[in-house]
Parts: sequence; structure tokens; C-alpha cells
Amino acid sequence: MPINAPPPSVRVVTLRIDGLDLSAREDETIIEVCRENKIPIPSLCWMDGLSVVGACRLCMVEVTGQNRLLAACATRVAEGMEVTTDSEKLRRYRRTLVELLFAERNHVCSVCVSNGHCELQWLAEACGVDHVRMPYRNAGYGVDSSHEMFRVDHNRCVLCTRCVRVCDEIEGAHTWDLMGRGSDCQVITDLARPWGESDTCTSCGKCVQVCPTGALVKQGTSVGEMVKDQHFLPILARRRSAR
Repeated sequence: MPINAPPPSVRVVTLRIDGLDLSAREDETIIEVCRENKIPIPSLCWMDGLSVVGACRLCMVEVTGQNRLLAACATRVAEGMEVTTDSEKLRRYRRTLVELLFAERNHVCSVCVSNGHCELQWLAEACGVDHVRMPYRNAGYGVDSSHEMFRVDHNRCVLCTRCVRVCDEIEGAHTWDLMGRGSDCQVITDLARPWGESDTCTSCGKCVQVCPTGALVKQGTSVGEMVKDQHFLPILARRRSAR
């Protein structure tokens, strides 16, 4: 059997995405097929190597025959499926979501250490967000600098839960979790103890590297210096699943 051939039990289906006829394994999701075929589709919570939560809703797509938008990260492909990833409706929807993220917390790019290396910033540029049309909440969130190596700034968190999932599923430390509901929701370490007092954190830095914004960064970095490397994640995920 060829190296790249799917297992015998997995069927190959054909579908159409943005007018392109493609083939994919039936166990793949729309966003995975889009990534494989260089079809741009925005997301903040999805990441190759982590479980799917469908939290950010930025990867919503139109599927022929469905009367609602579907999350590309949580929708498996099917035979004959026709998908639209870019339309005026989707552009308006995604722009509104990005604006809401900026309005909910205090994302001031000019003083952020991830300025120029931030996925939210890239999304805003791609979606044409040059201003926010809704009122800012202007709520103050805390900054935890108690860890000797890393810092968490809740003002810049988008609640993608990448840090929670990479800590649970890859590192196995289970340090991060969520606390609260709605706009009061925050990521926490060890039942809301300061990060520097955590008994479970291994200081591996995986949570910092997968964070899409300037919420989790290295101590001592200044504006524009926080460059993150996420190439390790799919490799570690495959090795962990092969155990």
C-alpha cells in the first residue's frame, strides 16, 4: 500500500470547496481539507494536534443544503458536499466576530509584546477591521507575573483554550483550566492560584507557544519581540497518539 494511502477502513470522498473538486478521507474535517489544499480559512481556537472545541466560530462556512452556517473545524466532509468558505455573508460575519473580540478586552496592539506576531492582529487585517463599531467594555483584567519565566495578561486573552488543551493533551500536566462564565470567564492555573505558585506546571512553555495573542508570553520581552513557534505541536501529538 502506498505510504500516503488512507487505511483500508477509511473511505475517500469527493467534494467541492469554493468551486474546486477535491478528494479527502471521510474522517477529515472541512478545515483540515482546506489547510491541505491551501484554501485560507480563519480560526483562532483550532490548531493541528489539539482536540476540537469550536469556540471562536471564525471558521464558519456555508454548505449547500444547510440552512445555517457550520463550523469547519467540527464538520466532517461527506461525499458530494459543496462548501463555500468565502462570501459576502461570511466576510460580514467574521468581521463582526473579530470586532467583538477587540471590544470585549483591551487589545492595544501598539504596546503589546506580540505586536506583529499576533494571530488576532492578522485576522483583523485580513477581515478589514480598521475600527470597531460597537462600544468597548473597558473592563480591567489582571496580569499575573508571578512565574519566573512566563506571564499571563488576561486583557489579551481570547478564550481559545489552546493553553488548556495543550497542557492537558500534550504535556499532561493539567495546569490550565477555565473559571467563570460569559465575559467573566478566564483561564486559570491550579484552581485560580498564581501561576508562580503552581504545583503542577512543568515550565515547558507549550502553552505560551500555542497562544495566538499576547496573553501568554515570556518574561522580559518587549514590544514586538514575542515570536512563537508552533511547529512542534503536530509532531508531539502524533507521537503521543502512537503510544
